[in-house]
Amino acid sequence: MPDDVRARQRTGTGLGLLLALVLGAVLLTALPEDDDRQDADDCMPYTVGAWSADDRLTGEFARYGDDATRADDWTGGDGTHSVRLPDGRVLWLFSDTYLGQVYAPPNPVGESFAWRDTTAPLVRNSAVLMRDGRLETTLPAPLFPDPAPNQWRWPVAARVEPRAPGSDEQVVRVLLWVRTAGAAPWIYGMPTATEVATLSLPDLRVESITKVFDQQLVPDASRRVLFGTTLIEEDGWTYVFGGDDGQAASRPVSSAYVARVPEGRLGEPAAWQYWNGSTWASGGRPAPVLGNQHKRTGVGSAFSVVREDGTYVLFTMAAGTAGLTTVSSYWACSPTGPWHGPTKNLPASLPDGEVAAYNPQLHPAASTGGRLVLSYDVNWLEPTAAAAQLNRNVSLYRPRFVTLTLKPQR
Repeated sequence: MPDDVRARQRTGTGLGLLLALVLGAVLLTALPEDDDRQDADDCMPYTVGAWSADDRLTGEFARYGDDATRADDWTGGDGTHSVRLPDGRVLWLFSDTYLGQVYAPPNPVGESFAWRDTTAPLVRNSAVLMRDGRLETTLPAPLFPDPAPNQWRWPVAARVEPRAPGSDEQVVRVLLWVRTAGAAPWIYGMPTATEVATLSLPDLRVESITKVFDQQLVPDASRRVLFGTTLIEEDGWTYVFGGDDGQAASRPVSSAYVARVPEGRLGEPAAWQYWNGSTWASGGRPAPVLGNQHKRTGVGSAFSVVREDGTYVLFTMAAGTAGLTTVSSYWACSPTGPWHGPTKNLPASLPDGEVAAYNPQLHPAASTGGRLVLSYDVNWLEPTAAAAQLNRNVSLYRPRFVTLTLKPQR
């Protein structure tokens, strides 16, 4: 899920998303009309107007993670995604996650950092519930079990939708990325498949997990596409964005792709359609909508999209070495593009040390008053020292939040 590849290797403990910092059946006939075409008057270039740290939300995750009255719960993680539930709670989803106890400073080497023991459990995914802006509890972790030996699941975007089209009953659909253990350059696992988990409401029990896009037979692992880094709901469709892992191989940037699914049918493989470069198709190879290695435009394998009026705005880590510290944005009049940009580079504030930012994600569930909330994850760059550094200073491996506004680009 990340942005450069060799520069941000982690240890073999599997600390998940730093992987890309720099470097089908026929649909039923009763589907929504194709509304991808935008009226020119509804779409204009958008860029970031204001950008500031959200200390309250960043501090809330620090408070919860450092709470010594709890044991075997979330103390740090990456791959940050969120979804608001019908009862007002917010479900926060994470990929690789530290559980266990956090101890007050000083740490064992005398530094003024809260710390955790080196035996603290590390799981491949977790979920934390928030009510009225306060984190309350960690669901039993991992929430999504490994699908097979040497494979694991990373949760990405989620949404609440009808259990079936027209149903009054609602469920939570969570997109999952399946990865399989591999040798270099796939030290974070080879992309394997996209799945959809169905969680019941209000108890958030995992009812089922369905594979919707299998990539195991694609011979070039750098060309395998995983969907679900971000979702956009529009006119009866859920647009599902995804990416490949070009930066884990020889290509300098990754590419973005898009699929669409009728509302209420995310868990049905036959309902998915993929943009192939000229039309929506229920099978075949999807075509990239953003990514040009010659012009060094593209995305990290984790990015986020929002729709502002008739314009789609995409946030990703910048190309090249700036992707360690800098977020870029693109805009388009349709999910399929053409995408324009990057339009503006934005600095991601980082703690001291050999650290980097990755996985910028928008959080509509936490956004209010015309201001968007965006998170980015933080990790230690040096692979041989990563686990030790994250344990001696638990504040490193936690999301940071900013608030931003969008404005027409002049």
